[in-house]
Amino acid sequence: MQVRDPVCGMTVDPARAAAKGTYGGITIYFCSEGCRKTYERTHPSA
Repeated sequence: MQVRDPVCGMTVDPARAAAKGTYGGITIYFCSEGCRKTYERTHPSA
């Protein structure tokens, strides 16, 4: 299964994701720690 990084749009394998976070009970996977930090900065409720 592949998912899409919501920041850069890159396809990510959840088992190999460089970073992930749980926001509102939903796990979001990121290609990098930088994308995770950007997501948290641009989504204050995260």
